[in-house]
Amino acid sequence: MAGLSHRQTEILNIARAFGRVMVEDLAKRFEVSAQTIRKDLNDLCDERSLTRIHGGAIIASGVENLAYEARRFVAAEEKKAIGAAAAARIPNGCSLFINIGTTTEEVASALTSHEDLLVITNNLNVAMLLYRHPRIEVVVAGGTVRRADGAVVGSTATQLIGQFKVDYAIIGASAIDEEGALLDFDYREVQVAQAIIANARNVMLVSDATKLRRSAPVRIAHMSQIQTFVTDSPLPAGLANICHSRGIEVVVAMDKPPVDIDDSADAAPATLRSAQGA
Repeated sequence: MAGLSHRQTEILNIARAFGRVMVEDLAKRFEVSAQTIRKDLNDLCDERSLTRIHGGAIIASGVENLAYEARRFVAAEEKKAIGAAAAARIPNGCSLFINIGTTTEEVASALTSHEDLLVITNNLNVAMLLYRHPRIEVVVAGGTVRRADGAVVGSTATQLIGQFKVDYAIIGASAIDEEGALLDFDYREVQVAQAIIANARNVMLVSDATKLRRSAPVRIAHMSQIQTFVTDSPLPAGLANICHSRGIEVVVAMDKPPVDIDDSADAAPATLRSAQGA
């Protein structure tokens, strides 16, 4: 990209490879001050190449999602904590949908000690995690497999999901806007997610705080259509108020400060339940 310094170009390459970059790590790598790195990140954000997060930046989004393997590196510890907190709320002997996403995969990983589960999924990675366990029955939606991430998408997958009515749906989202819209990038994936929501008695959204700073073009649903939101940080005031007014249970999986979408954002009120006490 024209106008970038050699260091800024390298920072952008690292972000593309791993999904995010952190100020302290970059300062050590390039042997410069944290202030210098912050200026580099601000310049890259001004170019709309990166989006700032607490302590660093992630690849900017809007039209195209991060590569799936890169997404695994973004908020990896947070996703694992979210997965464990979400799985702890799923009882034995129930049926559930699990859709595509690196966070929903963490939920699946945390479900392996459960018993007598029926799991319907359009996520081949989830199926591979669970099918070996004798007390978990796995049904995989048919259809076109997306090479990028192992998602099964399209009308055939949507039709199969419509044949079930399950106890729980575990869904993710690529972005969540300040008005509570859940957003994604691929309309075919969204159609499957909408069918999952429509055919579950309880819908659980699992998403880390980086999704609050991103954008995506396709609307999945609204927060009002879910019953439980498992995340890693207390929510900013606007989303916290939406959840409170709609009776949505918010489970915070980590002991972290409230999310600030930008420097002027208000902190969320303390109306959230910690996962440690759940």
